[in-house]
Amino acid sequence: MSIGSILTPGVYHGLNKKPPFFEGWYYKLISDDERNKVAIIPGVILGNEAHAFIQVLDGVDGTSAYIRFPIQDFRADDRHFSIKIGENLFDDRHLTLALNCAECQLTGDIDLGPLIPWPVTWISPGIMGWYAWVPQMECYHGVLSFSHSLEGTLTLNGKVMDFSGGRGYIEKDWGQSFPSAWIWCQSNHFAGRDACITASVAIIPWKGNAFRGFIVGFWLEGKLHRFATYNGARIESLQIFDDHVDWVIKNRQHRLFLKAARVQGGLLRGPTRHDMGQRVVETLNATVQVRLETLQGKVLFDELGAHTGLEVMGDLPRLLRA
Repeated sequence: MSIGSILTPGVYHGLNKKPPFFEGWYYKLISDDERNKVAIIPGVILGNEAHAFIQVLDGVDGTSAYIRFPIQDFRADDRHFSIKIGENLFDDRHLTLALNCAECQLTGDIDLGPLIPWPVTWISPGIMGWYAWVPQMECYHGVLSFSHSLEGTLTLNGKVMDFSGGRGYIEKDWGQSFPSAWIWCQSNHFAGRDACITASVAIIPWKGNAFRGFIVGFWLEGKLHRFATYNGARIESLQIFDDHVDWVIKNRQHRLFLKAARVQGGLLRGPTRHDMGQRVVETLNATVQVRLETLQGKVLFDELGAHTGLEVMGDLPRLLRA
């Protein structure tokens, strides 16, 4: 990866890369009336059968589609956050969808308001912190916008969805493969406050071994509270139940409590070192209770996040071992 691409997580990181490599951008859109919600994931994989793809998840009913494109239909570079797959365009200001195939019909245009990304500095270039500078990590991650406004309309399989006045979120992943186990949750729909939670914990390969690493960002009214392996935070407890996940994390100033309700989701595809053959269950219908306290117990925030994206995947017993 070039220095420029590390400092600009939104751009394409696969220029001149050899397999195994994947990259995907995740757009989440919730309408103003909260009746329509959709995740759209453009991406590319270099492996046994190199190709571009667009995944679509209808968050209301959990139906999903995976549309393949020839690798020649993929256009991106490592200087600008702009992706083109066939006639479909994705960048930091607009979405243009022109899918018309047996698997999915999705058309329309969405304008994105100003993005609010995870801050990037030389010392800590985005959500990965200093790990962003480490070559050959299995999977890199970027948060391109905690929250932004939406304007425009999409038509999905005949259903017209007006997203004007709605709210969006953008993140991305790239690297060699998804981890062997992970939990991910995200919500930017809290009734009383301007807030966004994005949280993930995973098994991270490292120098022939592996460790449990985590990154949590709680963006609250313009301030980002960071809880991550690389900044000295630690997991006080992590429990996975059939109907919810409980997670308590502590850093030098705060303690964060997360309780995410597990509900049925739709089926997406995730990357392995060979192809997009991994099956990933994701819902946009979960909820997450978020409570932020000082270490002295003063409650700074305690609200329920709606329309929560949630994935609980892989070798969960290994994930639960400290």
